[in-house]
Amino acid sequence: MVIMAVALPVWGGGTIDLEKRVTRYQLDNGLTVLIYERHISPTVSLYLAHRVGAVDEISGRTGTAHLLEHMMFKGTTTVGTTDYAAEKEILAAIDEVGERRDRELLKGSDANPSVVEELSKGLAELQEKAKTFVVENEIDRLYTKHGGADMNASTSQDMTIYHVSLPSSALELWARIESDRMQNPVFREFYSERDVVNEERRQVIESQPHRILLEQFLATAFIAHPYRRPVIGWSYDMEFLNKDYMESFFRDYYAPNNTVITVVGDVETHAVRDLIEHYFGSIPRQTLPLPIITGEPPQEGERRVTVRADAEPELMIGYHKPTLPSFDDYVFDVIDGILSDGRTSRLYRELVTERGIAQSINTANGLPGARYNNLFTFFVTPRSPHTSQECEEAVMSVLERLKRDGVTEEELEKVKNRVTAQFLRSMTSNGGLARTLTYFEVVAGDYNYIADHMSIIDSITADDVRETAKRYFTDSNKTVAELVTGDIS
Repeated sequence: MVIMAVALPVWGGGTIDLEKRVTRYQLDNGLTVLIYERHISPTVSLYLAHRVGAVDEISGRTGTAHLLEHMMFKGTTTVGTTDYAAEKEILAAIDEVGERRDRELLKGSDANPSVVEELSKGLAELQEKAKTFVVENEIDRLYTKHGGADMNASTSQDMTIYHVSLPSSALELWARIESDRMQNPVFREFYSERDVVNEERRQVIESQPHRILLEQFLATAFIAHPYRRPVIGWSYDMEFLNKDYMESFFRDYYAPNNTVITVVGDVETHAVRDLIEHYFGSIPRQTLPLPIITGEPPQEGERRVTVRADAEPELMIGYHKPTLPSFDDYVFDVIDGILSDGRTSRLYRELVTERGIAQSINTANGLPGARYNNLFTFFVTPRSPHTSQECEEAVMSVLERLKRDGVTEEELEKVKNRVTAQFLRSMTSNGGLARTLTYFEVVAGDYNYIADHMSIIDSITADDVRETAKRYFTDSNKTVAELVTGDIS
């Protein structure tokens, strides 16, 4: 077992002091644990993260990571069931019939309708039988009964997170539930949950023009790298998500040596270490799959895509850039603040306040993920009767001035202070600190990125900003997606 304790620094000239210590250690099976004692209230925030997301799926299986997140709430061999021994036989029959139906449906126009109907009927009957054994939402009920709050999960391109806040006295309950989920999950109700996720896509993507535009924007900006694919999955893939592949995906990536646990709150470090060792220490490490990710080739020219929908116009503009810990990524954090943070930012002042051609203008550094090189992106909503073209020209004008004239020392210092303050505010609550520690441990490989972030931001000069803008804000590195109002047909 490797143990390391690191004191977080004092930032802001002593005005913000993270007094406690982060203790980082690894179990023998490779599971990484971060503990931060904060004795403010008798509560604890708990994050369990796996370094796996949509970027790790194989082609044709998009949406698996997201569906797996859903399935992890279905329970285990002891949670969520009244009689697993009996239920197991029906689940095996469901798997067999469901797989046969999928194989028939995959024949497309050659599928036999009577066979599909018969298999669908058989599947429905088996699912009804299986329901008699299911205890719905038992994990949620157990946490709620013991004072749990903020229980949720999320899947991104880069990682999958499960988190909850509990009274400190319920820490062992969490350890029992989460170690059981890592070892003994049961993916019951697979086909019905697959239908739920397909409906989710129809509601949150296909009926939302903004989300369609974002999906097309990423698919245009990235032509090879899996960041081009939506986290929820492509609709065709989602119709036939495969349980066997999902179970293999779980075994490969939900391994302890691919997992980070973060504990922040009213706890004693030695007691947490003993508890996690007891419940998680016996989970065997796995040989992780090699990260065979297609690299994105250099962009050789401007790319454009248009989406027509019955909605207000929107504009997205993106530029490829390196991810952390590249120095340029830090500079883009500052550029983000210069361009769109607040009403005095350059883009807001130019497009919204002075010219009135946009309703809103925002930028984002690091879309759609940070494990691999990503995008710096502009999001613009034109103000009628002004057009996306007017807004794009205005954005380009602001960027040209930034590339030519740079930024004043006063403006740079103001933005740096704001970036630092926002970064620190994100860690004021137990949950916020746990989330931040977890994110950087998983994505950057070391939570100490937090400490380095402040000093590197402070070191950025006006020349760094101007040179970075000149290097990346070029026509040949530009992707534009435009939502045009009109009949979608």
